[in-house]
Amino acid sequence: MIQPQTHLNVADNSGARELMCIRVIGASNRRYAHIGDVIVAVIKEAVPNTPLERSEVIRAVIVRTCKELKRDNGMIIRYDDNAAVVIDQEGNPKLTRDNKEKALSPF
Repeated sequence: MIQPQTHLNVADNSGARELMCIRVIGASNRRYAHIGDVIVAVIKEAVPNTPLERSEVIRAVIVRTCKELKRDNGMIIRYDDNAAVVIDQEGNPKLTRDNKEKALSPF
């Protein structure tokens, strides 16, 4: 369960390292986000010389949570950390594997 002020790791190569959730997208009074939900977050830590900067407000989708997820067949899935992937307004990931060399290159 992700709520405002929760810190998350970034699970992609967009250049951000850590995010902080500031709003859960959905109903106006929605308190928690789960796996697959979209949040508004601020970048708390970023890699130097990448398109994303610290304190930038972005959208992200939750991909891992510490809170267990129970499936219909009885299986319980739990991760060691909370993580998200940075997306754009259309819902596409900010950077892909093709852009990895360009984003992480010092030149």
